[in-house]
Formats: sequence, C-alpha cells, structure tokens
Amino acid sequence: MNAYSIYPASENALTVCLGDRMDAAVNARVFRLFQYLQRYPNPFWKDVIPAYCTITVVYDVGFIRKHYPSAFSWVKTEMERVLEACEVNQAALPTRKLLIPVCYDFAFGFDLKSFTKTKNLSVDQVIDLHIQQTYHVYMLGFLPGFAYMGIVDDQLALPRLATPRKLVPAGSVGIAGNQTGIYPVDSPGGWNIIGRTPVQLFNHGSNTDHQSTFVLFQPGDEVNFYAISRQAFDSFDVQNFNPFSS
Repeated sequence: MNAYSIYPASENALTVCLGDRMDAAVNARVFRLFQYLQRYPNPFWKDVIPAYCTITVVYDVGFIRKHYPSAFSWVKTEMERVLEACEVNQAALPTRKLLIPVCYDFAFGFDLKSFTKTKNLSVDQVIDLHIQQTYHVYMLGFLPGFAYMGIVDDQLALPRLATPRKLVPAGSVGIAGNQTGIYPVDSPGGWNIIGRTPVQLFNHGSNTDHQSTFVLFQPGDEVNFYAISRQAFDSFDVQNFNPFSS
C-alpha cells in the first residue's frame, strides 16, 4: 500500500495525508478516496474535505462515543480500512477536459505590463507560455468555484502581490506561485492578473448540464486556455458556450 499518515485535525476531525507536495498522482489518490467516501457514506461523518494531498473527515464525536470508547481511534481504523479498499480497487478517475477562452488585453490584465517587466518576457511570450500548458484542477476553495490549477511554466511563476486588490472582477485570470486560477465572482484578491475570461464560472441559478452543481470546474479536471481578442470577448455568446467542445 502507498504511504500515508493519519493525525487529528481537531477534537472532532482527522486528516489523512497522502503526500507532501502538489502532484497530480497524489491528488488522484485523494479524490479516489473522496469518491469512495461519497459512494459509501457513513452516518458518523459530518463532512469530508479534500485538498491537494490530504482529506479531512469531520465526525460526530458524541454519536460515536455512544458505541466506541475512543472516537478518534475508531475513525482512524475505519479510514485505514477505506484506504485499503481504495488501493485494491484503483479504478481510473474520469477526467473532464475543458477549453476556456481568455482575453489578454491590458484593460483586463491589470498586472500584464509589470509581469512582462519582472519576468523579462514579451506579452506574446506570456500568452504563449500560459496557453501551451494543460492545467490540472487540484482543488476548489477561497470562493465558490475557484479552481486551483497547476502547474504553470517555470518562467511564469510569480509570488502573489504584496498588497492584494480590494476588488478583482469576476473572470479575471491570475497567477500566484506556480498556479493559475480564475476568479469566479467579484472579490478581493492578490493574484497577478494577466487576462479575463467571458465564461461564467459560478451561476447559482444554473440548470445547464455542465453547471448542474452551479460551478464549472471540478477537482480532477484538465483545463486548457486559448487567447481571444477584445472584440471576441465583447461579442462572446455566454449562453451557448460549451467548454467541453474541442
């Protein structure tokens, strides 16, 4: 069995750690475990929270201790059993592939000019480096539908802004460290903004097939970007856009 560790996260939660780095293979193990726990729910679990290389289980201490002397020990044993079951049945995770348009106009890429100077790259080089990668969605967090995607080309890796903006418009595409992401709603934020997509990432009232859960991205997705002009951005047909089209 692959290495892992289990440790308490709080008085009513434990964390299963499957690695110590941002790695697609480790992340796949996390979501194989997450899907197993979703497929076979336990009445003692209150929440299951996946991340880059860990998964945290929040459990009902009072309920468990009515049946077992130590809630943590019982949950730990259960998770070891689940991990063994997952390792035995290593079914490949379904992978969705999405193609997302981005306009790298200076009006949208607030940090594009400073980015090019810092990295000693032209605008075209930044765009080319950004769109040539296929990005893995490691997790969602921070905002509804905010996907942490990686890994960007080493030439584009740049720390977060020293002073975050008070407002980053929805659709803004940014880079922070070795990751890229898109702000799904208007929000404060400190990522280096290099463009914007016209695609709606979070829609509370959505009932379309690809947004049945109200957010576009899901952990495990593979995402590619392509560049569009400002004119194409302004005339973009949001309602009829299919991100799964090739």
